[in-house]
Amino acid sequence: MALMPVAEALECVLSGVARLGAESVSIRLAAGRTLNGPLISALTAPPFDASSMDGYAVRASDIAKLPATLKVTGESAAGWPFAGTVSKGEAVRIFTGAPVPDGADTVVIQEDTKSDGNHVSVLEATAKGGNIRGRGIDFHDGDTVLNDGCRLNPRDVMLAAGSGHALLAVTRKPIVAIVATGDELVEPSDRPQAGQIVASNSYGLAALIEAAGGEPRLLGIAQDTHESLAQKIAEAKGCDILVTTGGASVGDHDLVRPALEAAGAKLDFWKIAMRPGKPTFFGTLGHMRVLGLPGNPLSAMLGARIFLIPLIAKMLGRSDSLQTFKAVLATDLAANGPRDHYMRAAIDTSHTPPRATPQTVQDSSLIKSFADAQCLIVIPANAPAQNAGAEVMAMMMDY
Repeated sequence: MALMPVAEALECVLSGVARLGAESVSIRLAAGRTLNGPLISALTAPPFDASSMDGYAVRASDIAKLPATLKVTGESAAGWPFAGTVSKGEAVRIFTGAPVPDGADTVVIQEDTKSDGNHVSVLEATAKGGNIRGRGIDFHDGDTVLNDGCRLNPRDVMLAAGSGHALLAVTRKPIVAIVATGDELVEPSDRPQAGQIVASNSYGLAALIEAAGGEPRLLGIAQDTHESLAQKIAEAKGCDILVTTGGASVGDHDLVRPALEAAGAKLDFWKIAMRPGKPTFFGTLGHMRVLGLPGNPLSAMLGARIFLIPLIAKMLGRSDSLQTFKAVLATDLAANGPRDHYMRAAIDTSHTPPRATPQTVQDSSLIKSFADAQCLIVIPANAPAQNAGAEVMAMMMDY
């Protein structure tokens, strides 16, 4: 089978994916969730004309000529509004956030006054309407304050609460089962013996899935046997997505694809024109999407960034796109082969455009250098050699 271009593979992954259903969550648990439907305000804010400063509520006509001395007839504080009306020649002591009394149309800040308690002298001019937050200047009852598909950040949560919502309708999180495969793998809690390594991919992928808005389910390690793989595949039943790592190539011990096909999976592709990550496959098993990632850490995480995050986003009703930016090479690069090459690099943003320096060693199994990288340079398939200073596309390591 010919290598599938990355863009075509992504289109295949997202084809036919429907948004998941809605559920209701407490606003306290809403951060990071995705709204299912627009959020309509149930309140008007502010709900009344409010003072933006400490001072005195007055009638503008009474302070047209200065100095002006007015009788103080009461007080308006936040939560304790003045019940009367400000009449000609009167003023009400007022505090920040308090309702402006009926009859008043201006607030004079206290620094521009002098008071003996019973009377106040206004010494400096204030325009009519000064220092008043008008009712509804933030939003009104019935306004759309947040759009459908919005992923709620802390500011959104505050807005949702302020607009009168204790419960929010959000899209159900996609449940993503993760199965690591390989006889050589052990959990981080175990000390590797001869020939063994720690199964780190599962934990990086779980963190990535949570950051993308999904719910990871770590199903542990499958051994390189049809029986062990079949058991793990069965345990993923009911999940929205199954992600496997390792065993995706064509060696004698690469049994994941045959095990999935034996379980009834239909695969759409299994070789991609990307480096690293060529032996990535995708298909469906009933209603569950299946993404098979290579075992090398960078290959697995890169494949997840390009294919899994957009898949989760579409299930949530979002259209997150892969953000790239222009950079210039700090060093020469040799000609590229027949696959898009995603090269780890450092980025110097003190220059415009930023300067990208590829890491000397690009081995996809190296975890430390992967963690140290700040961005990935994206070199198209069959690109010619490029000299330092050439413009390239890059993507930040936001995962």
